[in-house]
Amino acid sequence: MERPPNLAAAIDAAAEALIGVLDSATSRHTVSVSPTQLRVLSLIMAHPQTNVNRLAELLDVVPSSASRLCDRLEAVGLLRRVADPRDRREVRLLPTAAAETLLRELTERRHRAVQAVLDRMPNRMQHELLLALVAFGQAASMNAPQAGSDSTARTA
Repeated sequence: MERPPNLAAAIDAAAEALIGVLDSATSRHTVSVSPTQLRVLSLIMAHPQTNVNRLAELLDVVPSSASRLCDRLEAVGLLRRVADPRDRREVRLLPTAAAETLLRELTERRHRAVQAVLDRMPNRMQHELLLALVAFGQAASMNAPQAGSDSTARTA
């Protein structure tokens, strides 16, 4: 099967549409945190035992920027800093129960919004989309750059 010349443009447009659906679902939720702060919480949930330096690597920012993001999340009760019991010099970042609830509710809302769009597609197209997304994810992960491999960290 030959690739259409505008496949990359079609994927870009679909990604923009998806972002619109996800943003719309998020904005209808009474969220008092920024998208960047939501990303920080998601990263901390996905990477247990994370400290500020590791978070900075994951975000590709300098540690002071990651620390300021954590300060804001801690101030609103969504993040806790705790000493690592194995090495008290090490401080771990832990989401609070409120953060876990917030992320769970947002995920559920976003999944419902995406499902509403999928429900407007024929079943056969949904299946083909699933196969294509799995293949795309596999291909993208083959050459994915490692976090922290770029020495030009940004601020958040």
